Amino acid sequence: MRRKIIFSLLLLGDTIVVSVVPFLALLIRFDGDVSPFYYKQLLMYVPTIIVIQPLIFYWFNLYNRLWRYAGVDEILNIMAAVTVSSVALFGYIVLSPDYVYLPRSLHLLSWMMTIFFIGGSRLTIRFLYYYMLRQSKREARVQNVLIVGAGDAGAILAREINQRYFKEKKVVGFIDDEPSKINQYFLGTKVLGRRCEIPDIVEEHQVDEIIIAMPSAASAVIKETVWQCKMADCSAKIVPGIYEMIDGQESVQQLREVDLEDLLRRDPVKLDLENISSYLTGKRVLVTGAGGSIGSELCRQIARMAPSMLLLLGKGENSIYEIDNELKEKFGHITTEPIIADVRDAVRLQDIFAIYRPEVVFHAAAHKHVPLMEAHPIEAVRNNIFGTKNVAEAADRFGVKNFVMISTDKAVNPTSVMGTTKRVAELIIQNLSRKSATKFVAVRFGNVLGSRGSVIPLFKKQIAKGGPITVTHPDMQRYFMTIPEASQLVLQAGSMANGGEVFVLDMGKPVKIVDMACDLIELSGLVPYKEIDIKFTGLRPGEKMFEELLTAEEGSQATKHEKIFVANIKMADEKKLFDSLKRLQTITDKDRIIREISYLVPSYSGPNKESKKEEKVAELLDKRLAATMT
Repeated sequence: MRRKIIFSLLLLGDTIVVSVVPFLALLIRFDGDVSPFYYKQLLMYVPTIIVIQPLIFYWFNLYNRLWRYAGVDEILNIMAAVTVSSVALFGYIVLSPDYVYLPRSLHLLSWMMTIFFIGGSRLTIRFLYYYMLRQSKREARVQNVLIVGAGDAGAILAREINQRYFKEKKVVGFIDDEPSKINQYFLGTKVLGRRCEIPDIVEEHQVDEIIIAMPSAASAVIKETVWQCKMADCSAKIVPGIYEMIDGQESVQQLREVDLEDLLRRDPVKLDLENISSYLTGKRVLVTGAGGSIGSELCRQIARMAPSMLLLLGKGENSIYEIDNELKEKFGHITTEPIIADVRDAVRLQDIFAIYRPEVVFHAAAHKHVPLMEAHPIEAVRNNIFGTKNVAEAADRFGVKNFVMISTDKAVNPTSVMGTTKRVAELIIQNLSRKSATKFVAVRFGNVLGSRGSVIPLFKKQIAKGGPITVTHPDMQRYFMTIPEASQLVLQAGSMANGGEVFVLDMGKPVKIVDMACDLIELSGLVPYKEIDIKFTGLRPGEKMFEELLTAEEGSQATKHEKIFVANIKMADEKKLFDSLKRLQTITDKDRIIREISYLVPSYSGPNKESKKEEKVAELLDKRLAATMT
């Protein structure tokens, strides 16, 4: 009913406007001295005007829009509707058999005045709605918001706050380091200063909340901005980083607290979507370990490429159920098939491949927890080595086109059972690539932020309990990237496969674990070593002080993608590999397993070697300290 009333009022108003405007144009054209002859001629066309123009306005949807949110797009639409209707009307009048000359300027003036009155009527609706709601909420406490970043993201965010959230928030200003923007007005709001001036600006303008709207900013910039917010004792939120942005549209609902990923933010990945879609779009794609951190993100990224079917294979029923439901909700146009299976079951895998005939396989299923695999090497062998072998042989047998295995930097000069078994898995698929039509490749990368088993969730739990945070060593470093970034680069590497390559991702610079711990403590509003202590526990079994992506002997070759390289790795001796695998199938003794995988991977330094080395260094430091004290 309300819509009908609004429609009727708008139609009535437009009818009056288009009827009156030509006569007003005549008055302007002749400075008020209009011949009765022109009035008479114009009256002949009023019925035609009343029919043609509102009909075209209706065709341009001028009667079914929410004008209380009118903006530039709506004004452009009004201009288009009036222009088309004016041209149609001009053509009708000129071609009319009863046509009598009317001044051409009359049509131009009518066009301009119609745009003015029609556009003005719509903008009046917006201003009245805005004013009435402001008046109704005048007594309410509105939060003063300061936006850091006077760019595209800041503009979208400010518009959203001004149009939809003005009852709760008010943008009092922008912050930007670009000198040309300082003291200029951006969307009607002043750019108050630079990031280094945030504490003073917060105090002067009584800012309640700071929003960092720089989705592509480097980690150092975000970190410095967060520090300035902390100095100002003001809460800070952030627009999601580039890897979290799906459609490029920021909104207030997407804002979240600043997290560690923002402080370690990396440059956006540039993807060759044409090459990626060429081997995924319309294909049957299988992901093993689909419920895990990397596996589930691979599924999300693959779903965007519109495969004909996405097979979600994993042995954890809850995680597979969750990712399947998520994909059905977000990507209802694709077919997903959840499959509960264990990669160690070769017979079951053969059946799955025979039924579904996947064309592309991403093998992400693996045991990754280093200390646990040190304690249970037989499980690492069964899952990481023979699980990979089972999936790869099924892919070969049933003619899979592309097979991409997720590997790890821990496979390089491994000190752990987990890393060594992943290196053996690389050898298996490299060997298969020699004689198979399937393109087998592996992709190596380091740690991913937020994955299950990573240090970040552990640190957050320890902070919640009041500390201490436990770090193995003050000098321990790791490579880190976000889960979406790693997954996108894996898809890109798969598009480059010729068969047999081990791709290595550019992980950037390694990060000290203790620095990450300090950052997390500060993000929680606490002070490291004072309010939350940090304790060093020593290296755990199988852990390294530093991770490597390549051995000195391997080296690498560049690819056409700036963040993907190919390791120069020698192929394994096939007889040696298969003889050793046969022995591993029957071995259950821990020491014999260690000896066998050491035989397959000579660079494996054996259990606890790195830990013992660190223990000796610690003992030496203790002795020197004791000598100094005495």
